[in-house]
Amino acid sequence: MTQDDQGRVKIKKLPTGVQGLDEILGGGIPEFSFNIIAGMPGGGKTTLAHQFVFANASVERPALFFTVLGEPAIKMLRYQQQYTFFDISRLNRSIRFINLSEALSAGGLEGVVEAIDREMQATNAAFVVVDSFRTVLRKEPEEGRINVQMFLQQLGMLLTSCEATSFLIGEYTESEVRDNPVFTVADGLLWLYQVTERNSVVRKLQVVKLRGQAPVPGLHTFRITDGGLQTFSRTMGLAGHPRTIPSPRRLSIGIPALDQMMGGGIPEGDSVLVAGPSGTGKSILGTQFIAEGIRQKEPGIVIVFEERPQEYTGRAASLGMDLRGGEALGGLEVIYLRPLDLSVDETMQEILDAIRRLGARRLVIDSLAGFEMALAPGFREDFRESLYRMIFALTGIGVTILSTLELDNSFNEFSLSSYSISFLTDDLIRLRYVEIEGQLRKILMIVKMRGGYHCKDIRGYDITSSGLVMGERITRYEDLMTGLAHKVNRVVGDTQATPDG
Repeated sequence: MTQDDQGRVKIKKLPTGVQGLDEILGGGIPEFSFNIIAGMPGGGKTTLAHQFVFANASVERPALFFTVLGEPAIKMLRYQQQYTFFDISRLNRSIRFINLSEALSAGGLEGVVEAIDREMQATNAAFVVVDSFRTVLRKEPEEGRINVQMFLQQLGMLLTSCEATSFLIGEYTESEVRDNPVFTVADGLLWLYQVTERNSVVRKLQVVKLRGQAPVPGLHTFRITDGGLQTFSRTMGLAGHPRTIPSPRRLSIGIPALDQMMGGGIPEGDSVLVAGPSGTGKSILGTQFIAEGIRQKEPGIVIVFEERPQEYTGRAASLGMDLRGGEALGGLEVIYLRPLDLSVDETMQEILDAIRRLGARRLVIDSLAGFEMALAPGFREDFRESLYRMIFALTGIGVTILSTLELDNSFNEFSLSSYSISFLTDDLIRLRYVEIEGQLRKILMIVKMRGGYHCKDIRGYDITSSGLVMGERITRYEDLMTGLAHKVNRVVGDTQATPDG
C-alpha cells in the first residue's frame, strides 16, 4: 500500500475495460473496493463485470467469477464468448468460473462464505465477482437464516482482508435501495437502466456512490456492442481538457464574396448556423466549406443524417468538389449516424474519435433536424441542452463547426430558428426565397457574427454547377425579408461592414 507526500494512503485506480467508463468513475475502480452492479435483467451487468476481469486478471493476480445459477456456467460463457474482449485462452489460468449452487444448498449463506474463502486462499485471487448475489440471498431458506447484515459484513471483511477488488451483481429495482444493508456496506454502487421509449431502447448508467473518488454525476448513456459495453459521459469525453485560447485566424468558406462579407471568413473555433428552407443550398455551402478545408490541408469531418456518405461525396463530385480524394488522403471522414435510439453524447464520442484520428479542425453537421430525428424520444426532450454542451465542448478545443438547419419559408415573417437554438451559435447565415417581379429568387444575409465585423448587405445568389455563387447586392427593393419585395426608386441601405452590438 503506497502513500502520498503527506502520508495519506494512495488508492490505485484500476481500468474497467469499458470505453468511457473510467472517465465517468473519476479514473477507474478503486483497488480493493467492495462494489455492487445493480439493475434489472438484460441491462448488461454481467457483461460489465466480465470486461473488468478480462482487463485486469493475470496468472499472478487471478480472478474468481462465482455464479449462482440454475444453469451451468458453460451456458453463460457460450454467449459471453461472442464479445471481442473475451479471451478463451485465459480461462482456468487467470480467470476461473465457479458455481456456488452446491455450497448454498448444503450450507446456506455461511456455506457460501466458506466456499469463497476456500477458493480465495487456494488461488490468492485479486478479483472476485459473485453473479447473481441477489440469488444467494433468495435461495437461503427462511428457517435458520442468519442475519443478512452479518453475512454481508463477513463477506466484506473477507474480501477486504484478502485485498481483493470485488463485485456483487444483483437484480434490484430503485425502490429497494432505501435501508438495504447490501448498499450500505458497499464502497461503490453502479446502477444500470434499460428503458423502452416508444420503439427505442435507451440504456443509461449512474454511479450512485464511489467512496474516495469524485465520479461524474448524473445519468450517462451506454450501448452494448460486439465489444461489450461502451459508455458516453455527460462531459462529452472532455473532462479535464482545458479550453483553447481563441485564435485570430479566419477560415475560408470557399466562396470569396461570402468570406469578404464575414470580414475575411469564419473565425477559427466559431460555431456557424446556416438556416433556410429546402433547396436554398445549405448542404452545398457546408460542402464548399469542407472542400476548401481539404484544399487548405485542414482535415474535416462531415456528419450526415439524411443521406449516405457515398451519396454525399457523389453530389459534391457533380459540383466539381473532390471529397473522395480527401477521404483517400486521410483529410476527410463522412460519418453516417442513423440509429433511432441515438444519444447526443454518443454522437459526440463518434466526432471526438474522428477528430483524434484526423486531427480535424472543421466539422459540418448536416442537418440539425436530421440529428434530432435520429435521437431516441427521451433525448429529443433535452436536445437544446445537449446540443449546447456538444457545441461548447467542440469549439472549446478549437474545432470550427458549420451546422445546417431547415426552416419553413414564411412569406410574412422572418423567423431566425424554429428550434430556438440560434443562441447556440456564434455566427448566423440566413438563406431564403423572395419573390421579385414574378420570379422566385434566393437571397443571403449574415444576421450576426458574435464579436466580429460583418457586412449588412442582402445579396442574391445562385446554385450553379460549381456550387453556391454570390450575386450582387440588392439595392432597388425593400421588404426583402418578408419574401414579398417591393421595388423603390431609391437605393436602399448602405454597404458598410459593422460590428454586432
